[in-house]
This record gives sequence, C-alpha cells and structure tokens, in this order.
Amino acid sequence: MWCGKDPFSLVVAGTLNPCLFSTLASFGVLLTAAAASHKSISFLRTLAPFTRSRSYLWSIPGSRTPQIVQAVSAVLLAILHFFVLIFFTNGVHPEPYLITSEVVLFLIWATLASLLILALRKDACLRYKTFAYTAAGAYIFSAYSEIQFYLHGLGQSPFQREVRLGGSLLACGAAVAFLLAELQKPPQSAFIQAEDGQGNYSLVPSSTLKFRAAGSLIPSALREALLSAHYADGTNGNDVEAGGDSNNNNTSAAAAANKRKQRNRSWVSLVGIAARYMWPTEITLQLRAAVCVVLIVALRLLNIAVPVTYKKVIDEFSNLTSLTHPQGDEQPAGPFPFSTTFYPWVFTWLVLYFLQGGGGGGGAVGLLSNIRSYLWIPIGQASFRRASLDIFTHVLAMDHHFHLHRKTGELLRIMDRGTASIQTLLGTVLFQIGPAIFDIAAAAAFLAVRLKAWIAGIVFTTLGMYIPMTIALTEWRGAFRRDLNQLDNARGARATDALLNYETVKLFGNENLEERQYAAAIDAYQKVDFKLSASMNALNVAQSAVIFTGMAAGMVVCTLGVADGSLTVGDAVLFVTLMQQLYAPLNFFGTYYRMIQAAMLDMEGVFDLLSTKPTVQDLIGAVPLENAENNEYEVEFKDIQFKYADGAPVLRGVSFKAPPGGTTALVGATGSGKSSLLRLLLRFYDPQEGCVLIGGQDIRNVTQASLRSAIAVVPQDTVLFNDTIKYNIRYGKSDATDEEVHAAAEGACIHETIMDRFPLGYDTLVGERGLRLSGGEKQRVAFARAILKNPAILVLDEATSALDSITERRIQTTLAETRRGRTVVVVAHRLSTIMDADRIIVMERGEVKEIGTHSELIEREGGVYAAMWARQAESHTGGQSTSQSRAASSVALAGMVAASTGNEVVEEESAAATPHSDPPVNS
Repeated sequence: MWCGKDPFSLVVAGTLNPCLFSTLASFGVLLTAAAASHKSISFLRTLAPFTRSRSYLWSIPGSRTPQIVQAVSAVLLAILHFFVLIFFTNGVHPEPYLITSEVVLFLIWATLASLLILALRKDACLRYKTFAYTAAGAYIFSAYSEIQFYLHGLGQSPFQREVRLGGSLLACGAAVAFLLAELQKPPQSAFIQAEDGQGNYSLVPSSTLKFRAAGSLIPSALREALLSAHYADGTNGNDVEAGGDSNNNNTSAAAAANKRKQRNRSWVSLVGIAARYMWPTEITLQLRAAVCVVLIVALRLLNIAVPVTYKKVIDEFSNLTSLTHPQGDEQPAGPFPFSTTFYPWVFTWLVLYFLQGGGGGGGAVGLLSNIRSYLWIPIGQASFRRASLDIFTHVLAMDHHFHLHRKTGELLRIMDRGTASIQTLLGTVLFQIGPAIFDIAAAAAFLAVRLKAWIAGIVFTTLGMYIPMTIALTEWRGAFRRDLNQLDNARGARATDALLNYETVKLFGNENLEERQYAAAIDAYQKVDFKLSASMNALNVAQSAVIFTGMAAGMVVCTLGVADGSLTVGDAVLFVTLMQQLYAPLNFFGTYYRMIQAAMLDMEGVFDLLSTKPTVQDLIGAVPLENAENNEYEVEFKDIQFKYADGAPVLRGVSFKAPPGGTTALVGATGSGKSSLLRLLLRFYDPQEGCVLIGGQDIRNVTQASLRSAIAVVPQDTVLFNDTIKYNIRYGKSDATDEEVHAAAEGACIHETIMDRFPLGYDTLVGERGLRLSGGEKQRVAFARAILKNPAILVLDEATSALDSITERRIQTTLAETRRGRTVVVVAHRLSTIMDADRIIVMERGEVKEIGTHSELIEREGGVYAAMWARQAESHTGGQSTSQSRAASSVALAGMVAASTGNEVVEEESAAATPHSDPPVNS
C-alpha cells in the first residue's frame, strides 16, 4: 500500500496524516519547483552561448549574495534528504510514500542547487519567489507535525523520532533561509553592464546594445527583456547615456554606474585578492603558519573538552553532595579525601581551562591563543608589507591619465583603508569566522548526540533565524557604509587640497571659505555616520532577541529533562556552558560579518585600483632602447594623430625630426600641442596613429624604463620631494657621490646659494613640494638633477622662465657645454632663448606650420614665427621702431651666441641690450 499500514485518517495527533501531508507537500513543491526550474533553464540556455568575461556581464545589483545563500541552503537540503533516505533504507522499513517523498525532494534541491551555481557563474539572477513560499510553508508545517508526533510518542522508536525531528527542524531552518534570501533580492530589475576593458563600467541602452558572443549578436528578445524593466534605483536603462568604449561625461550617470558596479562586485573576487597575501612565501614563516593552524585545531577540540570535563566536575560534586547530605534517615558519608575529589576531573578541567582561556578560546588569557597570536605576528607583518608594496607599486605604475584624474587625498585614503582591510579580512576569516563555524557545527552535533535532538533543533532553528537576519540587516547597513566611504574620501580630498594649496588660500584670503567647505564635508560625513551607528544598535537588539529566544527554549528542554530524570544537573550545565561558548562567537557573528563587509567595501576601492590597467604598457617582448652611436639619438615624430580621451584632436599629422646631437625648439601659442608632443616623447600616452622613433626605434617596442632612463626633463613647474636639497638633486642619479652632486649644483648655478643662504647646506629640507625655495631656486635644483643624470636626450620645458637674466645666461653657458653630444628638445615661449637652436618647429592648432632656423624663419614674410618675433620685440621695446627692434634682436643673438661659446657677456643697462628680460608670451 502507498501509505503502508497507517490508517488513512485525515487528522492524527492534532495534525494532518503523515501520508496525506507528505504526498500533498511533495506534489506541491514538485509542481512549483518544476515551473521555476523550467523558467530558469530556459533563461540559462539563452545565456549559454555567452561566456562570462570581463567585458560582458549581466546581473542585478545586490542579487549575488542572496543567491549564494540560496545555493548553500539548496545544497544543505539536498544532502539532508539524501542522508534521511539512507537512514530509511538502512534497517528501517518505511512506507513507500516516505521513500518517494525523500527521493523527490532530494532531486528538487539538487537540481535547484545546480541551477543556482550555474547562474552564479553566469552572473544571472534567478527568481524563485513562488517556490520559496511553497517550500517554506511545507517545511514549517512538517516541523510542526514532527513535534506533535514526538510529543505524542507516535511512530517509530524514540531514537528514530529524535533523528526525524532534528532533521525536520534543520530542513525548516534551511528552507526559511532560502525564502529570506529570495526576499532580499532587489525588485525585478535587469540591465546589462559593459566594461571598456580598463575597469570602467557603464550602462548600455538598447539602441546601442551590441554584445557579441560566439560571433553573433545577443538575441533581441533577451536584450529587450533585460532592458525593459526599471532599475532598482527607479531609473530606466534608456535614461542613461553610456557607451561600451567611451567615457561618460554625465557626472550623475557616471556616479550611478560606478555605484552599481561596486554593488555588483563579487565578494569571491575580493577574497581572492586578500588570499594572495594569506600564505607567506618564506619557509620559516610557512612553518609558523603551520603551527598556528595546529593550535587553531587544538583550540577547537578544547572548546568541546572544557564543557565536557566541567560537566563531569558538576556531576561528581552533585554525587558527593548527595552522599554527604543525604535525605531522609540515611547516614551521611565522608568526609572524602581531597585527592579523590580533586582528581581527575577538577584537575583536568583546570588544565584545559588554562590552555583554552575561557570564552571559547578566543580570549586574551588563553595560553594557546596567545602562542598562536605571537607566532602570527611576523606572518601578519609580511602580509601587510606585500599588500602595501603591491598596491603602491601598482598605483605608481599607472599612466599619466590616471593620476591626472584622481585626487591625491582620495587615492591615499583608498590605499590606506584597502591595505588595512586586507589585514582585517584575513584575521577575521582565519581566526574568527572559520573557527566559529566549526564550533557551532561541533557543539550542535555534540548536543544532539549527547543530550536530545530537541537541542540540536533549537540550535539550528536559532541559526536559521540569526544568520539570514544578520545578513539582511547588514546588507541594509552596507549602503550607509558605502556612502560613508565616499564622504570620507571627499572629506580627505577637501582637506588635502586646501593644505597642499595653502599659499593660494592665503593669497586670496579664503581661509573662511575653506573652513566652511571642510565643515560641510564633516557634517555630511557625520549625518551618514549617525545612520550607520543607529542601524548597528538596531541590529544588536535584533540579534540579542534571537539569542535569548534560543537560550530560553533550550533551558525549557533542560528543565523538563531534569524533571523527568532523562538529564542530569551536569547535562544542564553542559548545555549552558556549550551554549555560552556557542553563542559567544554567534553573538559576534554580526560583528565579524560587519567587519568583513566593511573590509570588502574598503577593498572595493583597492580592487578598482588593482583591476585598472594602465593604458600605456610595455609590449610583450619589449626590448631596452639600443645605445646610439656617440650616445646621440635622432628623435622623429612620424604622422602623429593624437587626442585625449573623449576630446578633440590635439595633434594632426605632425611629422618632424630632431637631429642627433642638436637642439630642436618647439614654439607656438597655447594649445598648439607642444606639451602633448613631450608627453608622447616620454610615452605618457600613445598616439592613435603614427609613431615616435628614437634612434630609429619605435618607442612602443622598447621598455618604458629604458626609454625614460635616456631622457631627462627640466619642467616649467618644478615640484620637489619633501626632503633635503641633496636628495632632490641626487634623485637624477641615486648612486651619485657628494662630489658629483656638488658639481651638478655648480653647473646649475645654485651651489653658492646652497652654501651661503642655508645653514644646513645640502641637508636643508625643501618643504612640501619645495615651497621653502623660491621659484628660481627650484628650477636650478631641477637643472642640477638633469645635469647629474647626464641623459642622451635633454628636454627643457620653458626651463628658465623663473630665472633672472644673469643666472639664465650662466645656465645657458652650462647647457651649451652639456648639450654637446646629446639631443636637446626645448619648449620655449620667449623666442630669444632659442635663437641658437639647430631647428625650430613652429606649431599652430596641432599642426606643424614652419620648420627652420631662427634666421630662416624670421626672414619669411607673413610667417607665423616672424609674426611672433615681431610681437615679442614690440612688446619689449614698448612701441619702438622696427629698426630698434631689429637692433635689440641683434644684441640678443650676439649675447646668446657668446653664451653658447662660453665667452663672458658685458651687460648693457639699455633695455635693448637685455633681451632675456622680455616678457613671455602666453603659452
């Protein structure tokens, strides 16, 4: 018979007949599961041709964590039904409906687990709301029925009833967790996120959606289905302007896309980053780590052994008390010897307690815990060092565009928090979460075997309520944490900008403005911080309520057990002690989860840094720059077409050569492309078309390190390190001797200034960005640094703009000597400083207009260079006649030629004889 020998009555022991209920429940769950699975399979089959990659993702923000919980719950339920099926078939002869029900439920949950895991791999969100409600209702009623059967003593043996009750309660908790996770998914909201290959995400509207997979476009039906729904934040996909390969100029859209990107960040990928630094590389540290693992395992065993021995102590004392204080007319026994009372259980408990330290082995007084902490110190330091160096090296290796678009203060905050979060994540997972999970499972299993299945049911039910509730509330708090991080970055950036530019603040008298802006940043930060702190209080209250409920229910069971004689006083004490050890880590589970979540959120910024690749990288197989004959390189710009990201073209078909061993000057108005050419020469950027050749080698085929080691730059705006003058000069050649540093300083005409003006001489600190030095002194330090480097190619970017005419001429003399045997590229605004150049390139609106020497270009009627020279000469002479201007030009030319040959020049007091004091033309 289908129901075996059980009578087919509708109600048994105050609940439905087991046969009828199991049949109906299994059938209902099967129908809803089949419908949900069919829908899921159809969706995943549509996505089957599309491989999950860094370029193409489809998902819903906030759906990944709930689906992970659902997958774990489904796996747990499948395993549970599998073991129940084995239990039924191992010496037990159940009715056919029981076997069929367990087989059906096992297949359902195994199928759902597989689909959820596959969906996670595809970043696809599956919906199971109807099935989740049906399954949770069935399992809750099943647990109620098992409780009724257990209380009425119906069915099989007491042991089998306890096993069924414990399994039913565990399954109920898992099903409720599955339902709660489903409810935590955001509203029906599908969209597609595109990545441009550089870590920049954006939403793609349907009109521009062209996701390719296996050579074909994504099906239009899927595209419309994904983009038809509204987003979780209330916007529609077509309201957002974005593109797969272009930067988004809409600030709010970019911020929204970045926020969605962060929420969709896989925690597995973040843990993977931290895990790279978990295991040390040195053999001695690996041995320490192995000992730490052994100590952690030993502490887990102690967490069971300590309550068990304490239970033995209580039972022993209880027996002695009953003997020394008998009831009735019995004669008291004793006294008993101390050794009999103290050994073995009291002594054993004291030793184990000393090793454990109490509180689940996590306290600071336990011997093993402190040994483990001591051994882990160098491992943690090595992990921190590796993480810090990796992050710093990666950020330092980023390209020019990256650093131009990131605020220094914000970047430093992200790096600091990210490095600390890696340490927090590793420590919490290794020493808190992992051991706590083991302790919970071990304690629950021990209580179920040693005491009653009711106890295990209470434990797992409490966990089934506690963990999903904690995750749900913490996810809710996560939005506050993200906002807090952004406001913290903004606060740090605000302060950093004001402090770095304090001179500008002082010049404009805007101290009050900066104070108000910083106060506003603090107020915004504190408002969100208040919400975060208040939500933590709410979470703590909810967690305490769940823990209290579990403890109260367990004490009721223990009280009944002691009353009917099935449990001893020691068993009750064992339960309380184990629960305290169990709930100690469980009580901190919310804290650990919050710490992990905070670490994950802090790591998102680091993840973005590490996943962002520089646009300019060494090609695979790049070789060092070959040494040129006599160390003289020819520099050639060949058909250069260049524009910055999402900008208008800056250079249009630029072609010219800088002769080896000669001086090439670049002149032109502001925006003509001079600085862009220098950035291409240094390979801060790569041109869209054309190439830059040095000594006939395309610089894209050589390593950046060898390229920049051959070039020294003296910039117009010199920024120095907050260190000594000696350090800043020696930065051009880190192994230079003091004598070489002094010689370079003499060549830059700053040695005497250093020795006379500064009491500490070369050991004088220059201050933040070199602000303790004047503009001219900073430029001379930069000259000394370039001279010390002794490069093959020297780049001067308006390098004498902050110098007086006498110092400029002295440096020109030094440069005339240093230019011999090297290629020099000069960007000049004052044309009088480049009259002796071998070749002058005149730029205008990104194009080369004229090429020639000074004498050739000035004679061209209507030429760009001749017009620029005339304007500067007229501006200098204050409207003198052309003949006077030409006279001034002749004097200037003579002075520059004399300077280039090393002869002294006698200064005239006449304005016409001081061309180097010409006011510069706007660049």
